[in-house]
Amino acid sequence: MPMKKIKINRAPVLTLWAAVVARRLGYDAQEALTLGKVLAGLNAQSKGRRLGIFEENKEKTKPKEIDEEKASDIRPVMIMGRAIPALKTADGWRAAANGKAVDPESVQKYLEQKFGERLSDAQEALETLARSYTPKQLEAEAYSLYEKFRPKIPEGKKGWGIKGDLDLDFIRSLAR
Repeated sequence: MPMKKIKINRAPVLTLWAAVVARRLGYDAQEALTLGKVLAGLNAQSKGRRLGIFEENKEKTKPKEIDEEKASDIRPVMIMGRAIPALKTADGWRAAANGKAVDPESVQKYLEQKFGERLSDAQEALETLARSYTPKQLEAEAYSLYEKFRPKIPEGKKGWGIKGDLDLDFIRSLAR
């Protein structure tokens, strides 16, 4: 019988959960992986700035000349209440980081590295939870569900990058 808990930090958990949510909302597996990775990255940047770990990039806050042609290729995709920039590529939609499409294979490798042999267990538990909601309900409640099951870590800077327990039975218990 597999262990019911996984020792892991929050970023890969949020990446996987956002990808599962995106799949439930109708995105294909490759699109979903990239959306999950960019969502987790944006959340980490926001939290890092709030905690004073990252400094605000003054260059990014200055108004810039917008390349209208490139801007028309990017559209926001709403996942878990957050707008994720996405680009149309030859392989379909991909979330974008720094104006470039994220490679879904790199996200898959990241998840395999972080979850190890427990990736399929975690994914199955998260998919069970996601399937218990209609897509509309899931989109409305996905982030609050994440806040319930995410690994518990110390508050503030002490918790940055710290691993906590992801309880797969607890995730399954949240399914309706």
